[in-house]
Amino acid sequence: MRLDIFREKAARLERRSAQALVSSDFGLLKGEVEAASELYRERIDADRAAGRAPHSCLPERGGVRLGLDDLLAHFRSYPAARRPSISVSRAFFDMMARRFPCD
Repeated sequence: MRLDIFREKAARLERRSAQALVSSDFGLLKGEVEAASELYRERIDADRAAGRAPHSCLPERGGVRLGLDDLLAHFRSYPAARRPSISVSRAFFDMMARRFPCD
């Protein structure tokens, strides 16, 4: 999903408050983030297995807690003109590289 579409749907859900949890868009957006997270983990594992430097250096599974506010803040940081050309997965990867760089 493109980042601009994700942001539009997320903004609508934020306005709906508690009703957002029963919206079909909530499940859609949650699925997008879960898929991006899984793709990210697969990429890190594949890089390590191949002996390549990982994209970023995430602490062990379960050691990282990123909240919805963290994710949305990062997604909001992209200029509006760029959002249509960026996928949720790309933005997620960028966020992880920024938060967990390999030193």
